[in-house]
Amino acid sequence: MMMNCKYCLSAGILSLLGVEEAMAVERPGDSDKPNIIFILADDFGWKDLSCMGSEYYETPNIDRLATQGMLFTNAYAACQVSSPSRASIMTGKYTPRHGITNWIGEWSGEKWRAMGRHNKLLPAPYEMRLAPDEYTLAECMRDHGYTTFIAGKWHLGGEGSWPEDHGFMINKGGWTAGSPEGGYFTPYANPKLEDGPAGENLSMRLGKETVEFIKEQQKKKQPFFVYLSFYAVHAPLQTTPENWAYFQEKAERLGIAETGFMVDRTLPVRQTQDHPVYAGLIRQMDDAVGYVLDYVEKMGLDRNTLIIFTSDNGGVTSGDDFATALLPLRGGKGRQWEGGIRVPLLIRCPACETPGSRCDVPVIGTDFYPTILEFAGLSLQPQQHMDGVSILPLLKGDTIPERPLFWHYPHYGNQGGEPSSMIREGDWKLIYYHEDQRCELYNLAMDISESEPLNIQYPEKVTELKQKLDAWLLETGAKMPVADKQYEPVEEAKIKLRWKTELLEQKEKERIRVLQKDWVPNEDWWGSVVTVD
Repeated sequence: MMMNCKYCLSAGILSLLGVEEAMAVERPGDSDKPNIIFILADDFGWKDLSCMGSEYYETPNIDRLATQGMLFTNAYAACQVSSPSRASIMTGKYTPRHGITNWIGEWSGEKWRAMGRHNKLLPAPYEMRLAPDEYTLAECMRDHGYTTFIAGKWHLGGEGSWPEDHGFMINKGGWTAGSPEGGYFTPYANPKLEDGPAGENLSMRLGKETVEFIKEQQKKKQPFFVYLSFYAVHAPLQTTPENWAYFQEKAERLGIAETGFMVDRTLPVRQTQDHPVYAGLIRQMDDAVGYVLDYVEKMGLDRNTLIIFTSDNGGVTSGDDFATALLPLRGGKGRQWEGGIRVPLLIRCPACETPGSRCDVPVIGTDFYPTILEFAGLSLQPQQHMDGVSILPLLKGDTIPERPLFWHYPHYGNQGGEPSSMIREGDWKLIYYHEDQRCELYNLAMDISESEPLNIQYPEKVTELKQKLDAWLLETGAKMPVADKQYEPVEEAKIKLRWKTELLEQKEKERIRVLQKDWVPNEDWWGSVVTVD
C-alpha cells in the first residue's frame, strides 16, 4: 500500500482493529528485519577521501566501505548548502517542494541588505523549519517497526521541529544549531548532548553513542535505523596537537606550494589540500566511523545491514574556513559548480554484487528514501519521495532509468555562490543565473572542471535544457529572487575588489602560518586536551 500519511494502515483496517492492535501489526519488531546505518558528514568534499584520490587526507576506515561495497563517482547533494540537502534526504523531495532552499538562519528578502553586500537581487524567502506534514524517512521507518536514532547534527528547525518531532525516537545531539556551538571538544554547549570527560572529542562521542544504541537494540532484538550525522567537518576547524603535528610534517614532506588560492569570479578559492587542522578533523571523524564499523563487523551485523556514507554538500573551498581543495572540480560548498553539489557516496550492503566496484550513474540525495525502503522490504511512498528513485538495482549490477537532475538556489552564499538553478541530463549540465538571465552549458564528460562554457557550440542544447529547467521550476512552485531597488553597483564592486586583493592576501598568509612549526591555535580550543602557552 502506498500512502503519503503518518500511518500506513488504511482507515478500514483501523476501524476493524483497535488502535493499539493496529499499531502492533505495523510495528512487529521482527528481529530478522535488515538494519540501516546512514552516515552523513557535514561539508565533506568529493575529493576529501583517500579512495577518491586525496594524497593528503587519510580515511582508512571510510575507505573500507569502498572496498567492501560500491563507490559512486557521480553522486550529488540536493543543494550546495546544508539544510536544504538534509531536508531532501528526510523527505525524498527536491528543495522547492519542501521549501527549504537555504541554510536555516540565513537572511533573505529585504533583510539581506543588512549583510552589506549591495547585491543586485534580494534572495527569495524560504521555509525556516521542516514542515510537520512531511512524512519523513524516520517516521516511515518508525511506523514499520524500526527504532529510530539520530546522533549529531539536525539543522532543520528550532524547538518544535527537532528530530523527535519528525520521527526520531532517540536523539543524541540534534537540535537547532548547524555547527558545533561548543567546538569539537567537551563542553559541547548542546542541550541534546551531555558533556563528556575532559578531552573527549565530539565525533568519537557520536560514534560511541551510536554503538551503545545498537547494543541496546540487539538485546531487544529490535531492527534499527541509525542516522549518524556528524558535525564534522564543519567549521570551526579543531583537532589535537598530535594530529596537527602529523599533518604539518606530511605537508612539508609532500611539498608546500608557494601559492594556495586563486580568485574565481568572486572569492579566493583554495587550490591545495594542505590544511593540517582540517586533515586532523577528518581523521577524528574517520576514527569514529571506524569505531562503528568495527563493532558492526565484530557482531556480524554487516550481513544484514545497509551502510551509507555521504555528505550534505561540497567541501569548503571558499568562505567559512577556506579549508580544502576539490580539483579537478570547480568551486565548493555554496557554489553552483560541481564542487558545490557533487559529494562522496559509498554504500555497503548484502545486495552489493561486486564489492569494490564503482558506479558512474548520476544519483542524488532524494534517492535515499526509496532506496532504504526497498532494501528493508517496505512499500514505497511515491507521493512523499516523489523526486527520488531506488538505486538498489545499481548495487545489484542492474540499471535505473535515465532522468534529469535539478537544483534551485535562489540565494547568495557566503562561499561566493550566486542565485542560480541547474539541470544535469546525461553528461550535459546547464546553469541559469538569476541576476542577468544568462546560461552556462558544460559537458562534464569532456570538461569536468567546467572551465569552458559551450553555449556557442551547442545553442540547441542550451535551448532544450533551459526549457526543461523552466518547466521544472514552474511545476515545483520554485520561489525566485527579485530585483533590489536599492542596488548599488559601485559599492558591490568595491566589496568584490577587496575580496580579490586584501582577502586573497590574508588567506595566503593564514595558509602558510598554520603550516609553521611554531603555530599555535586560538586559546578557546585544545584547552581540554593540553594547555597551550
